[in-house]
Amino acid sequence: MFRPSAQKLYATLALVAGVTLLSGCESSRWGFPYRSGVQQGNWITKDQVALLRPGMTREQVKFALGTPMLTSALHSNRWDYPYYFRQGNGKVEERLLTVIFDKNQLASWKGDEQPELQPFQYAKQEVGRSKREEKQLQLDETRDRNDSGMPGPIQMLPGVTLDQTLGDTSVQDPTAIPGAPLDAPKQLY
Repeated sequence: MFRPSAQKLYATLALVAGVTLLSGCESSRWGFPYRSGVQQGNWITKDQVALLRPGMTREQVKFALGTPMLTSALHSNRWDYPYYFRQGNGKVEERLLTVIFDKNQLASWKGDEQPELQPFQYAKQEVGRSKREEKQLQLDETRDRNDSGMPGPIQMLPGVTLDQTLGDTSVQDPTAIPGAPLDAPKQLY
């Protein structure tokens, strides 16, 4: 029967421990340590910039772009919309949009190229739809096609449509005929 010597066993264990320790010194950044992204400023899209028109008021610009990140007491006619994002891997994205007013009316704007979509829209494109969502959408489309072929309003009771029951919230005599005019109010003495 073969029995390894203690020396060989210790040498093998030392070699395995050494390789394990040295693998921790690897220079690639394969997921450790995790660093979250840092986002600061206003995320503005091309569609928002396309809403700007000369002569707009400050409130209209604020509605289109959001509250400015930087307003200066020394430059009251200027609003800055900076954006800074540093991903966990160190990649940095910076943009700036400057809006200039003349007598509280939008005079001009200048800045970097703005993206087409918001971050949550990018995420939705990357993730896609689940099988459950796809199945529900197919069911909804089937229902819509089936409902479009219906002849008219849904009859709840003979002479009473669904629209009448949903739209009529007034209290009436339960024995009255639906749609019949109410009696004129009686004068109180």
